[in-house]
Amino acid sequence: MNATPVGALLLCRADLSAVRPPAHLLRETQLLAPAGDWSVLVPEGKPWRDGGEPVDRVVAGWVSAVSVAVNRPALALWWDGDRTGFTLASGFRRPVGYVWLTDGTPAGEEEAMHTFAERLGLDPVLDVQSLEPLTRPDNASDGRARLLGLVAVLARAGLRLPPGLAPGESADALRATARALGAETVEWAGWRDAVRAELNAVEEGLDHWLRDRRERSHEYAKALGAAQLAVGVPLALFGLRRHSPGWTAAGAVLIVNGVVARRRLPWSGPAA
Repeated sequence: MNATPVGALLLCRADLSAVRPPAHLLRETQLLAPAGDWSVLVPEGKPWRDGGEPVDRVVAGWVSAVSVAVNRPALALWWDGDRTGFTLASGFRRPVGYVWLTDGTPAGEEEAMHTFAERLGLDPVLDVQSLEPLTRPDNASDGRARLLGLVAVLARAGLRLPPGLAPGESADALRATARALGAETVEWAGWRDAVRAELNAVEEGLDHWLRDRRERSHEYAKALGAAQLAVGVPLALFGLRRHSPGWTAAGAVLIVNGVVARRRLPWSGPAA
């Protein structure tokens, strides 16, 4: 029997106040803690076991939802009995990821690592040089060591994982560590409270977005809201049919963003 632990850590390049509202929409209790210039979410449960979805698919939906809501990069580190890897979401861009086998054998595209560095704004020379060895065979590095190497590079981008919250640990161990560190519990309180919290966060973000981009027309913002609804509704339905909390949450965030964008337009002020 393969006793390799299964687990995940969700990282967002934003502070706790920004990450907290969309975390409510994940429909899975999370433990939230600061991680330097980032925030880290530790899943309270194990939906990849109970729902039958692979861990990488569950967390891909989660980081997509968080990234869209916060408008910041969100990264999932995950591992199971056969593989380890990461998935990076950056707003509406297609997520990028990389996979290693448990023994550390690279099983991803080298170009994905370059895209990863570019989207996080890492140094195109020093940081990329540090990431490239992770895509090459190395008999001394297993899958866990590969993720630890990735975390070490991200330290230059302000990531500071709390002691004990390390890739490769079991979900139970990560949860116990997070609680001991005093991590905040973010619980699913039902759609009404979750959407209200997300509406408040999105409205604040939309105000900032409109102030910083006055040259953009109302027609553009209206089209963006319509596009978010057009993508969010089928995505949420897909997630519900597949009993996938991650993709359901991603669809819900898109729907809320689309509704708020269209609702706020009449009060946004004149177009530039």
